[in-house]
Amino acid sequence: MAATHSDYRGYLRNTVDMEAGQHRFHQVQHSEPTYRPLLFGTLAVMGLLQVASSVAILLHLTGYLQEEVQTEPVLNALRDTRKKGRCKTPKESLPSAHLPIRAHQEYYKKGEPKPITIDWDELHGYLHKLRYQKGKLQVMESGFYYIYAKTCFRYYKYVSEDSSQTGVPPVDVSNTQLIQYVYHESIKQNSKAAVLMKTGSTMRWNITSYNMYCAQQGRGVRLDDGDYLFVNVSNAWMLDPEGEGTYFGAIKLGN
Repeated sequence: MAATHSDYRGYLRNTVDMEAGQHRFHQVQHSEPTYRPLLFGTLAVMGLLQVASSVAILLHLTGYLQEEVQTEPVLNALRDTRKKGRCKTPKESLPSAHLPIRAHQEYYKKGEPKPITIDWDELHGYLHKLRYQKGKLQVMESGFYYIYAKTCFRYYKYVSEDSSQTGVPPVDVSNTQLIQYVYHESIKQNSKAAVLMKTGSTMRWNITSYNMYCAQQGRGVRLDDGDYLFVNVSNAWMLDPEGEGTYFGAIKLGN
């Protein structure tokens, strides 16, 4: 009888343990599904990021292709220009001229109280719808023009070691006026010359052996067909004979 009671208690203990174990097993099983929403959420976020990056790349490529399409005509135009070579001056272009100084001009150092007209190098210059004759530009088409002129003066004080070869006495340049004038001969004023521009300076060049001074000016003016333009300078024997420093030009801006 005692054995039977102990067996019953053992049966009850085993039954309780089995239920407790099953209960714990069910708790573990019920805890597993809590990770699924987190996993699904992570996958969803990754999918959205992938879609967004794909759209961004597509938009970037689309914009790049549009830019490439827009620039293609410009590139084709450049290629056509290179194939054609040097562009020719169109007939409808505006009148213009640029003339460098003519080298090897002989000017006397003395006896020049009046300014002298500069001669320009027509062969090495540029003329379009303007004429050149004896230092003067002639207008062939009425309109509003921009006129410019630049003159450079230089003086090299040469001292010979042999005093017997001095020759001509040195020129006094201690108070030299270097003035540039641009003249306009109007056909409406019976070709009377009038000063259009004037600039210059008084230089003292008795200190150093080499000296240089440049005068430059420009302005717009209304010109008529048949008018003339020319440049006069004082002490022309000091002119720099290089065309990069002394030149004269005009260009039509409009009617």
